[in-house]
Amino acid sequence: MSHTQTKKVSTRELKRQGYRVSQKTPWGHPIVYILSLLLVLVCITPVVYIILGGFRTNSQITRDPAGMPNPWNPANYITVLSGNVFWSELVNSLIVAAATTFFVVMLALMVSFAIARFRFRGRGVLYGLFAAGMMFPVTVAITPLFIEMRNIGLQNSLLGIVICEIAFGLPQAVVILVPFLETIPQSIQEAAEIDGCSPLGFFWRMIVPLSWPGVATVGILQFIGSWNNYMLPLYLLNDSSRYTLPLGVQMFSSQHSVDTAQVLAFTSLSMLPALIFFTIFQKRIVGGLTGAVKG
Repeated sequence: MSHTQTKKVSTRELKRQGYRVSQKTPWGHPIVYILSLLLVLVCITPVVYIILGGFRTNSQITRDPAGMPNPWNPANYITVLSGNVFWSELVNSLIVAAATTFFVVMLALMVSFAIARFRFRGRGVLYGLFAAGMMFPVTVAITPLFIEMRNIGLQNSLLGIVICEIAFGLPQAVVILVPFLETIPQSIQEAAEIDGCSPLGFFWRMIVPLSWPGVATVGILQFIGSWNNYMLPLYLLNDSSRYTLPLGVQMFSSQHSVDTAQVLAFTSLSMLPALIFFTIFQKRIVGGLTGAVKG
């Protein structure tokens, strides 16, 4: 009798004797796939509805809000893409997201290298301060930030948005990168020191190449977070030429409140870049949390 058969017999025997034996649902069980499918449907249904809604007319949405486009009407997307508003806000969002991601990754990697690879007094306190920064919501600081940005002349500029987003993005990046850099074996650093490599040289020659999985994770999360940021642009920007897409969607919806189909088209185009970006690089997020060196 095989080990599996012995285990099954033992389980039945325990049940016959009155013991309660818990049965774990295997990952290949149909219930698991049904629940997973329901979860996926809950997540993608609003996205699909918005995208399809952009191909409908207002009369179609009024007659059958949950129906399919019949006939398909690409005029809403053509109208949005042929205008200057969407492209201007798209460029602003790209500038803010790219600049924020670059500086957050660069600064967080430097800070995390010092915390993870060097032993100094206050190291734990410093890491704890960054961890505590994740619990400080932007809504609490929005009024002081508005006053400070106004005083230094950055209230209505993309630079002010970038600086604020860097400040709020650094804590999460440092919390992710410090444990990641700690997984790099100490023997690699010792070997580099024997070869005459300075700490700065070790950082550029070893830490940066080995940190690409963690950097990718931080970069993806920061880019998506910056792209979807709505609160900071709402309070700091008052010039429509500097609006980012999240703020632009809200303003476009207010100006075209009676044109539901065109609002859906504008909304779907605004979220597609971040959605495509996340879909392409989603595997990097998991890979960046598994450690720098395997084996």
